[in-house]
Amino acid sequence: MQSGSRGGEPRRDVLFSIVIFGCIANEGYINSPKEVEEHCIFNRNQNACNYGVFMGSMAFLCCVAFLALDVYFPQISSVKDRKKAVLADIGVSAFWSFMWFVGFCFLANQWQMAKQEENPLREGGDAARAAITFSFFSIFTWAGQSFLAFQRYKLGADSALFSQDYTDPSQDAAGAPYTSLGGDDMESPGGGGGQANSDGAFDGTSGYQRQDY
Repeated sequence: MQSGSRGGEPRRDVLFSIVIFGCIANEGYINSPKEVEEHCIFNRNQNACNYGVFMGSMAFLCCVAFLALDVYFPQISSVKDRKKAVLADIGVSAFWSFMWFVGFCFLANQWQMAKQEENPLREGGDAARAAITFSFFSIFTWAGQSFLAFQRYKLGADSALFSQDYTDPSQDAAGAPYTSLGGDDMESPGGGGGQANSDGAFDGTSGYQRQDY
């Protein structure tokens, strides 16, 4: 964001987490005609599907929480609280980058080990590949967020971000006093605005003067 803990980059990881969660939740479970119970398409390993669904949903909630923090960040007056917010961004983003690396390796390995005879029509194959692909992308999006937050933390030490005088620029613009077009030279009504100048201009305070012909 422009004035908060991030650098204004869009949260692509929100979209990625939704895609991963949706792919596995909707098409990640199949069953053969002879079976009633559904099995995970990732080598029939329920842990693989559960991991993907859990990670996708939790990553989405985490993204929403940090987006809310981005909006609230300019209103935080405490320097310590602002530092904690940026440090939390660094740590959480690095954590999720690692977890998606684990998830990518886990899902890719289980999909590679899946037996052809257990799913001859390769049902849910597109969803499985999409979940694996976006898990891979999520590694770099979260790592990028962590790097940007770290850069902002270093810059914040030398800027107004961690200063007691830090205020939201939009609030400064809204609260600035109104300056008249004429500046200090413009006088209020009734304050002598019609006084004659040194060149003998019309004197509005003397009223109408009778002319003798």
